[in-house]
Amino acid sequence: MAVMAEVSTTTGAALRSPASPAPAPVKEGDAEKLRFIEEMTSDVDAVQERVLAEILARNADTEYLTNCGLAGATDRATFRAKVPMATYEDLQPYIRRIADGDRSPILSGHPVSEFLTSSGTSAGERKLMPTIEDELNRRQLLYSLQMPVMNLYVPGMDKGKALHFLFVKSETKTPGGLAARPVLTSYYKSNHFKNRPFDAYNNYTSPTAAILCADAFQSMYAQMVCGLVQRHDVLRVGAVFASGLLRAIRFLQLNWEQLAADIETGALTPRVTDPSVREAVADILRPDSELAAVIRAECSSGDWAGIITRIWPNTKYLDVIVTGAMAQYIPTLKYYSGGLPMACTMYASSECYFGLNLRPMCDPSEVSYTLMPNMCYFEFLPMDAAASGGDASQLVDLARVELGREYELVITTYAGLNRYRVGDVLQVTGFHNSAPQFRFVRRKNVLLSIESDKTDEAELQRAVERASALLRPHGATVVEYTSQAYTKSIPGHYVIYWELLAKTPADGVGAGEAVDRETLDQCCLQMEEALNSVYRQSRVADGSIGPLEIRVVRPGTFEELMDYAISRGASINQYKVPRCVTFPPIIELLDSRVVSSHFSPALPHWTPGQRNDD
Repeated sequence: MAVMAEVSTTTGAALRSPASPAPAPVKEGDAEKLRFIEEMTSDVDAVQERVLAEILARNADTEYLTNCGLAGATDRATFRAKVPMATYEDLQPYIRRIADGDRSPILSGHPVSEFLTSSGTSAGERKLMPTIEDELNRRQLLYSLQMPVMNLYVPGMDKGKALHFLFVKSETKTPGGLAARPVLTSYYKSNHFKNRPFDAYNNYTSPTAAILCADAFQSMYAQMVCGLVQRHDVLRVGAVFASGLLRAIRFLQLNWEQLAADIETGALTPRVTDPSVREAVADILRPDSELAAVIRAECSSGDWAGIITRIWPNTKYLDVIVTGAMAQYIPTLKYYSGGLPMACTMYASSECYFGLNLRPMCDPSEVSYTLMPNMCYFEFLPMDAAASGGDASQLVDLARVELGREYELVITTYAGLNRYRVGDVLQVTGFHNSAPQFRFVRRKNVLLSIESDKTDEAELQRAVERASALLRPHGATVVEYTSQAYTKSIPGHYVIYWELLAKTPADGVGAGEAVDRETLDQCCLQMEEALNSVYRQSRVADGSIGPLEIRVVRPGTFEELMDYAISRGASINQYKVPRCVTFPPIIELLDSRVVSSHFSPALPHWTPGQRNDD
């Protein structure tokens, strides 16, 4: 034990930044995890070489590696020479066969246990990422490292609970009978999560039955009422994404009266019908008129600034992802939380879990993730090479990336993805021991994103084309357009700016006036119908995206936009209308020229059973 204590003190100091306050004593359980992080990051090249050899050995007899001509080799040189980079479209024929029931070793030497769904095929439907049973162990390992790191910065987190709004999403079966579901749904439904031993550092206010309830309203209501009842126990509040936490606040704004009534009587509203949820909540909910009065007092005034710390006064930080597209929510979170710190603890995707933020209490603008070299084999395509397509000869190993440079992430996984282009752009910001640390810069080609949706320029163009067909009978066309992800309302929604042209304008009638309001409302719906299934699920099943809005601007607006860009140094010869705008002065210019605003009048079509890999 003395040796462990000595190691833990050194390790704790190594993981903290020089400006951090004096470290709290490291507990025995944490010391082992912190030492593991130090071991993994001390010689990442050696770990990576071992990981690649393990992956290639276990998948040696797969059809994919056989076709590459690897012939059982497990060394880096042969791997680099024989295995090309791959996109999802390259792998889709193999994945489709697995989905249809082919159980031969196509990509993985281990049986594919399920598919993890992710957005973004060229057809706008979900990707299906094959996974294997022991991948859960690697994910669980990374989860287990989060709190030991956090404890170095925020002591006492074992003295209370976490109010985390966690949800499952709908899942489907492939024709071959394998489950296809989001990675977090897979984790929450796994025995790792459902049968987890008690952990004082991960003690949730939400009953597992409430998390696993597929009905979004019932799940949110049960989690909220349990979080309110245990308000003084809550030490951190969070959701996976920043947008999810804001959705929970919006839910409180809309439902506080019923929540207070339930707490006052100790009886759960009949709107929650799931028997397992009702049973789980009954173990927690007791009549409490005093708490009901507090909720009414805090929520009835209409002042929602700092509501998180007013309702949950012992909250030390928000546990949410606020990097990448989620950064747009930071000002709103600061407003509702009274300026609480925001902790981004982990970097992960459907394809693989990647790494940790070893300084979780840093400012969101400074978040960097240390990639753990045991998770998969990492390679990096320099962005200047990626811009011209790139080829495998230009890939750089984890241990050889350069400070300050941007790279596209490429991974080789135990589950059988080989030199797979994830689509994330990362920038090297520093090193922990020999492990590079990366800032998440952006997703490649993503134009609009509110939550888990990702809409690229080609998809937006198709949606505009589909909707604009409704204008033709009115003699109008879309002459120019741009967009923004509007997040000042909860939930956020897509805003599309249209400038219309009337082919045969009547005297004194602009194109926007020539088209009736109902038609323009229907244009909103037609755009939504053309967007990907992840977007449509978020609209229909999850309620995490609001109705799409079209704002018609007056003629000449986009010329003004070009003039503004040129006045700021853009070349008139190279100017292109941006298909998404984020710069506040440009948004203000566009909004000042709006002549009418229109919202989708109905939900787009979406069903859980639709094929995900088309």
